[in-house]
Amino acid sequence: MTEVVAALIREGDRFMICRRPAHKARGLLWEFVGGKVEPGETKQQALRRECQEELAVTVRVEEEFAQVTHTYPDLTVHLTLFWASIEAGTPQKLEHEDIRWITAGEIDQYEFCPADLEILEKIKAYHG
Repeated sequence: MTEVVAALIREGDRFMICRRPAHKARGLLWEFVGGKVEPGETKQQALRRECQEELAVTVRVEEEFAQVTHTYPDLTVHLTLFWASIEAGTPQKLEHEDIRWITAGEIDQYEFCPADLEILEKIKAYHG
């Protein structure tokens, strides 16, 4: 199983989603910024590193929002999503096709990675 972390980055009533590049697995689907936890890293350290690598921002990792395990045809991920906020920098598309700030009410307008669907329902309920 692959340990993965992601950030639920908030700005007011909106949160950030990122669109995967076309050439990657699950290309052009939307997701939360994040990635794999490397050996020797805590989940929080991994998330700070991934946000720096993918968005060129420094984030403050806050409390855990959700955990989900999902099996794709090519791998099984255990995803931990943390609340996070940007401490420094302006998000840049270093690894993503697009970046959007959306509200919970706009979730259904986007096609997300299957592992995120359970989490998105929790976000809708949280903001319901």
